[in-house]
Amino acid sequence: MQDAAPRLKSLVEQLLGAPLPLRVRAWDGSEAGPPAAPALVVRNRRALRRLLWKPGELGLARAWVSGDLGVEGDLYTALDLISGLVWERPEDARGLGAALRDPEVRAAARGLVRMAGLPLPPAPPPEEVRRRRHLHTRRTDRSAISHHYDVGNDFYEIVLGSSMVYSCAYWEEGGTLEEAQRDKLELVARKLALKPGQRLLDVGCGWGSMAVHAARDHGVRVVGVTLSQEQAAYARKRVAEEGLTDRVEIRVQDYRDVTDGPYDAISSIGMAEHVGAERYLEYAEVLGGLLVPGGRLLNHQIARRPQRDESSYAVDPFIDAYVFPDGELAPVGTTVTQLERAGFEVRDVEALREHYALTLRHWVANLEAGWSRAVRLTGVGRARVWRLYMAASAVAFERNQIGVNQVLAVKTRGGAGPSGTPLRARTWN
Repeated sequence: MQDAAPRLKSLVEQLLGAPLPLRVRAWDGSEAGPPAAPALVVRNRRALRRLLWKPGELGLARAWVSGDLGVEGDLYTALDLISGLVWERPEDARGLGAALRDPEVRAAARGLVRMAGLPLPPAPPPEEVRRRRHLHTRRTDRSAISHHYDVGNDFYEIVLGSSMVYSCAYWEEGGTLEEAQRDKLELVARKLALKPGQRLLDVGCGWGSMAVHAARDHGVRVVGVTLSQEQAAYARKRVAEEGLTDRVEIRVQDYRDVTDGPYDAISSIGMAEHVGAERYLEYAEVLGGLLVPGGRLLNHQIARRPQRDESSYAVDPFIDAYVFPDGELAPVGTTVTQLERAGFEVRDVEALREHYALTLRHWVANLEAGWSRAVRLTGVGRARVWRLYMAASAVAFERNQIGVNQVLAVKTRGGAGPSGTPLRARTWN
């Protein structure tokens, strides 16, 4: 009897206390749910065992990465429907524990266990990082950065395109990804008021795009630091090809080990998410100590929505295990507070949330267009991680679950006196 899909759909709806907006297609060929909706494809019983042993997001992630679970139809629509179900649940909606106290739900769960077959837990996909406490030491940060960035520069060229900028672009209507990334780099340079002969420290310099742009187009001398060996090798090659080796130095170095200040300006673009809440004040103080009085910091950072009880914040299990080990997000207000506690004066905050959603959709399109090559380079599991991570992140930005902000801060002269910034906001001179 082909009834796996209706039984699965019924159980999920009992657990959620709401209708499931997706179709379900099971390994036995059965289907259930809205005919026009994208289908959640449960390819085998192993997917159920993964969910039984790790209920929630981590079990779903393992099933997706391993290929036991998939989506047929538009992935964005599927994620948007699921996200609405999860993020917009009423506060009094019952959780898993409460649901399992319901005799009907317990009976359905026992049926799910029988459907799943052998009780042994499947091994996690090899792409999963073995978890540890978030220490944010130099060693653990280096390991986390290597997991995310040292997967091959060729793979990142597929996803990011020729700009090789791995952060939110700055869009105008009808522009290309490369144009939007160039405009973002120029926006950062203008906010920092870069001038020929100045020194710029680019923290988390990636593949060297900001360093090259600042040296080539604004005549500054740049030190770029990264913890990724592969990024550094790529960036040095770009610097040499641009004929900028006399103006740009790329180091494999922790920002905490930079001692050759002062610098006139610091750019930190998409790096502070790796710092961690416990280390953030230290991060701000270290960067402040490297700036000349009146020097500017441009901190470009993803932010999450604040919670009523901040002590309940937990790192997203999928992102932590498969994408950014040890990465942490903070509300933008917390970031501003920490920068000012470290002695900065925050002069401007610009929200770019919609810009990141557009950027991610372009990256997903790049990955899908180069899928076969991406799989050859990194394996199908890693490629599936990236497709889900970027598509889900795009939906999260669109639904205002996360945002991204450029915070311009100035190291004031003893906490007093002029900031050196223009009287009129957004006239970056």
